[in-house]
Order: sequence, then C-alpha cells, then structure tokens
Amino acid sequence: MLTVVQNLNTLIEDIQPNSIVSRTFHKDDHMRAILFGFDAGQELSEHTSSQAAIIQIIQGDAIVTLGDDKHELNAGCWIHMPPNLKHSIYAKTPVRMLLILFGKG
Repeated sequence: MLTVVQNLNTLIEDIQPNSIVSRTFHKDDHMRAILFGFDAGQELSEHTSSQAAIIQIIQGDAIVTLGDDKHELNAGCWIHMPPNLKHSIYAKTPVRMLLILFGKG
C-alpha cells in the first residue's frame, strides 16, 4: 500500500488549549504512523511500548525523557527507541510529533 502525505502539519489543524491530540494516518502489518499535537505544558507521562519506535519532533520544543536521561529537543530531532524503553514527553511550547511504531499495528 502506498501512502503519500504532502504536509504532516495539515493532519492536525488546531491544537486546543490544554490538550493532546493524535491522528493515525498509516497502519499496516509492519508499522503504524501517528501524528501528535501537544499544547504547551502538556505531557505524556512515563510509559513503555513493546514495539520499537521512532519519534521525530516536527515543530516546537520538548523535554523527552529516555530511560533515566532527559533531553531538551526541538524541531528536526529524531530518536530511535528500542522496545520496553521507559520514556515520557513534555511540551515546552506547542509541539507536533511524528511517532512510528514497528511491528504488528
């Protein structure tokens, strides 16, 4: 299956105050692609995933905790996470983030 998204930012038009929104825009037997939008000050608390994943910050500034390490990251950042890594994301500014999960979607 071919999927073309010309501009990821158009998948989530508005991020409402005090909210986190997400949109899955591709899913098959090998991967799932999800765009997240965080308002400033919003957080995905610490969690793990049984799947390997890639995070790419598309817009904004975030604090991303990976294991015991905190990283201040901004647009253009790319992270590969192995399965079962503890992680969390805090949006310092409004953030758009691409998440790609590998394995059965």
